[in-house]
Amino acid sequence: MTIFISGVFYTLALLSFESLRAQELEVFRLQDYNLKGAVKSCLVFTNYGKEEYEFNREGLLTKSVTRYNDEDYDITLYTLRDGQLLEKRVENYRDGEFVRNTSLAHVFRVDTIGNMRITEKILSYNKEFLDLYEYGYDEQGKLISIKRTNRSGIDETTISYEEGTEASTETHYLNDVVLKSIHTSAIKDKEKNQRIRILTKEFMEGEPYRALEQIYIPLDTLVTEVKLSFNKKNNDYLPTERIYYEYNSRGDVKSVRTVKNNRETVKNYHYQYDGENGNWVKKIVTPDNTYVTRRITYYPAEKTE
Repeated sequence: MTIFISGVFYTLALLSFESLRAQELEVFRLQDYNLKGAVKSCLVFTNYGKEEYEFNREGLLTKSVTRYNDEDYDITLYTLRDGQLLEKRVENYRDGEFVRNTSLAHVFRVDTIGNMRITEKILSYNKEFLDLYEYGYDEQGKLISIKRTNRSGIDETTISYEEGTEASTETHYLNDVVLKSIHTSAIKDKEKNQRIRILTKEFMEGEPYRALEQIYIPLDTLVTEVKLSFNKKNNDYLPTERIYYEYNSRGDVKSVRTVKNNRETVKNYHYQYDGENGNWVKKIVTPDNTYVTRRITYYPAEKTE
């Protein structure tokens, strides 16, 4: 989503609640994992196991592994060409054995004749057909439709856009019933600093259900989130939770303050970094006294003639 503020276009990723389906085909990048530089792989140690990520030299994710223990793990493999996702395979292993019936293959086909169209076919490793998605784009390359076909029938999501100089609205409809709206606008805080406000409203059977307001500092640094629930009696959205983010000089989250049910909680984040690369390798959360560590490897510098 792109908006125009003070002579500059800003692009923000679509932000939404849980939905029936991710609204765009996702190609994950280093920045999605708070990584920078020529990262080749990143091993993350968590309280439930390990997460492993591998990237190509362009900084795109090609493999991820979630390990619960030595015998239970999930592998996701991404096949890319010129930055375009061609295939995604999700392989599940339990008790050291490959589980064929829950493992999936997502196969993509791109048609660039006229406005771009992408089809995604989802099959189990037992070669059972599960879903077919057809993604349609307009002349500017914006996603305008998602058609889903499976044994249950056909569902179609359509997306409309309204663009202004300092605001835009994106509305999603499922089978012609409003599903979600995303309103992005330029605002100023009390100190007259420029901010970007994204208000995402979610509907259930066409009726207002809940909303999420997010305030960003250009470019793309989240500072405030407000979760809201629609109150039918008041015919309005009422806040249920407020979250405030602060960052250190490296751009990593320093503290998160949450206000809910008139109770305030604060979590502070402390980091150890890997020197000149600028990536954190240990994150300590207080007062929980929990921590996450990362083992990062880098591509060697490319030789120049």
